[in-house]
Amino acid sequence: MLGPHHLQHLEELKKLYPTSQALVLPVLWMVQEQEGYISKESMRYVADLLSVPYGHVLGVVTFYTMFHQSPVGKHHIEVCTNVSCMLKGAANIVRHLESKLGIRIGETSKDGKWSLAEVECMGACGGAPMCAVGGEYHEHLTTQEIDRLLERLS
Repeated sequence: MLGPHHLQHLEELKKLYPTSQALVLPVLWMVQEQEGYISKESMRYVADLLSVPYGHVLGVVTFYTMFHQSPVGKHHIEVCTNVSCMLKGAANIVRHLESKLGIRIGETSKDGKWSLAEVECMGACGGAPMCAVGGEYHEHLTTQEIDRLLERLS
């Protein structure tokens, strides 16, 4: 499943990590980079490749919000709804995004351009409310800021 480049990188990583279980996160990153998400088949592949229990790999994938278990849009928007962001209006940001994009939390637009996710704390409480798009943080959001962001990404 992993391409030759990733398999070569894995061999290099094996020299740096004390156990195969410690390689689960970096290998999952490689799978997601290559495939765009991590399917159950991919999780079984990683478990077999690293000789770790499938349940461990599943636990890692389902614990971390950075791993996607289904395809996401070209622009994957993750809105933090933890305490600081919620107190600063994250619910309004979510409603506004759902309205503008025509999708709900957990969905991807029919054209594959947008997906929307609710995530726990992203460590930017001082910039609440915030979201990340493709790993890039956008802080102190207002509905006007969201509109400008969507315009830039369109």
